[in-house]
Amino acid sequence: MKLEKVLAGYVPGPRGRDGLALAVLLKEQARGRLTVANVQPPVWTPPGPARAEETAWRTYLAEQAASTLAQARELAGEDAEYVRHTHRSSGRGLVELARKRGADVVVIGSAPRGGRGRIALGSTADQLLHSSSVPVLLAPRGYGEQPPAAFDRLTVAYRRGPGADAAVKDAARAAARLGVSLRLVTLVVSSGRRAGVEEEMLVRLRDQAAADLRTAARGHRRRLSVEAEVLEGRSVPQALGTTSWLAGEMIICASSATGPLRRVFLGDTSIKIVKAATCPVMVLTRQT
Repeated sequence: MKLEKVLAGYVPGPRGRDGLALAVLLKEQARGRLTVANVQPPVWTPPGPARAEETAWRTYLAEQAASTLAQARELAGEDAEYVRHTHRSSGRGLVELARKRGADVVVIGSAPRGGRGRIALGSTADQLLHSSSVPVLLAPRGYGEQPPAAFDRLTVAYRRGPGADAAVKDAARAAARLGVSLRLVTLVVSSGRRAGVEEEMLVRLRDQAAADLRTAARGHRRRLSVEAEVLEGRSVPQALGTTSWLAGEMIICASSATGPLRRVFLGDTSIKIVKAATCPVMVLTRQT
């Protein structure tokens, strides 16, 4: 996984600030380049006398884009490229722009309705998380108010299956580039009350998860600090709450094996992880 070309979608307000703060942090630590984009709807060309209204609307949109990108420049500085892009939907516009610019990752903030420190998925994220040809990185609400000084660790949500090992390899390359440690976690979600046979099955599931993690971590410890943990709870949020999270943490999720190849496509568990996470989450494209 490359991190040299970072594309941040920016809109005025806290959401844009959160995503931009995360994009700047990634760009600086990966020693990459940043493009900040504001996506606007196209101008419909009406017939006859209404063309004057079209001109006024076109001027208004241009002024709005210039103002928005000026705000972004105040936050991110001059060491970035600022572009206006036209598309009917912001998410698909970022997908299109990422392809045209050869971006390695797209970064956005949480939808406004999300709780503080959590990620909510709005229409822009939904479009990106079901069609982007590059990884998508999501910032929790409020991330831009006091972002960490640096990334400290990448945590991969691991589950043995198609594409899982490719995701670990991608995460290991990213960890090496960022100069951070790598952690692999497997979530075991179980009901609270269990019969004896269910408890035996759960013990076997835990043991198998631990063995899978050891196998996945093997080969990466030569150049990285790699940890492995099995997280258990009655739900995904509870399981994630059983371990500690660093201030500069990032979670990495693989796309669903049922999604289109070379595209981001969230499965049920990944969606739950994104919504329960208290740190940024990157969703990779499906590799195999």
